Amino acid sequence: MRPPNPGLRERKKARTRAELQRHALRLFREQGFAETTVDEIAAAADVSRSTFFRYFATKEDVVLFDDVDPLMAEAFAELPPDTPLLTALRTGVTTAFRRLPPEKRELEEVRMALVRSAPELQAAARERSGLTVTAIADQVADTYGRPHDDLDVLLFAGVVAGARLAAQALADRSGEAYIDVLDRVMMRLEDGLPLRELTIGEGSARLAAGIADRAARSDDATGGASGGAADHRPDAPRREQHRM
Repeated sequence: MRPPNPGLRERKKARTRAELQRHALRLFREQGFAETTVDEIAAAADVSRSTFFRYFATKEDVVLFDDVDPLMAEAFAELPPDTPLLTALRTGVTTAFRRLPPEKRELEEVRMALVRSAPELQAAARERSGLTVTAIADQVADTYGRPHDDLDVLLFAGVVAGARLAAQALADRSGEAYIDVLDRVMMRLEDGLPLRELTIGEGSARLAAGIADRAARSDDATGGASGGAADHRPDAPRREQHRM
């Protein structure tokens, strides 16, 4: 059942919040997240700085806010009780997004793309979304009365969280809408773990070389597995000074 229509005051607040977010996302996309100020967002929306902070506590909040959750809960409630859990998650999420008006769905895609492109937003987004491995596992354990350290519960949560990361990477590479990619990724998972039939075979040397190469590049970027001891020589370059 849909909630009753909000009153005039609530509709006005929702419009102001939406306008602030719309202008903020446009400015972030044009100028960059770090380079855009709250004052610029407020001016673009034709409101005061104090009005901005009545709706959003921080600049990060204006990106992280979404109102998809009620639609998601509504979509879940409509599913038959015998719907498999993974199918229910996929259907609930995608149905909620597809019920958004076209303009709002487009804005949501922009919002999610900005989160993926700004490292300072990514960790906060994962925590607030409730879709971290721990959050998913706890919700599943509590819902079905299973222990929080249940291997299957944690593995399921890891798969779901990993599917979201895979969908984000694929959306960035292909240019497709994230929610469409997520639907495809989750649907693929319903068939079982991908590539489970592969063996190392003739590719073992190439696979090992690739892993070693990535490990070496990671060590170079972080100062080496030994903590960058070589850089402690008096004549060694001071890498950390350049990390601002």
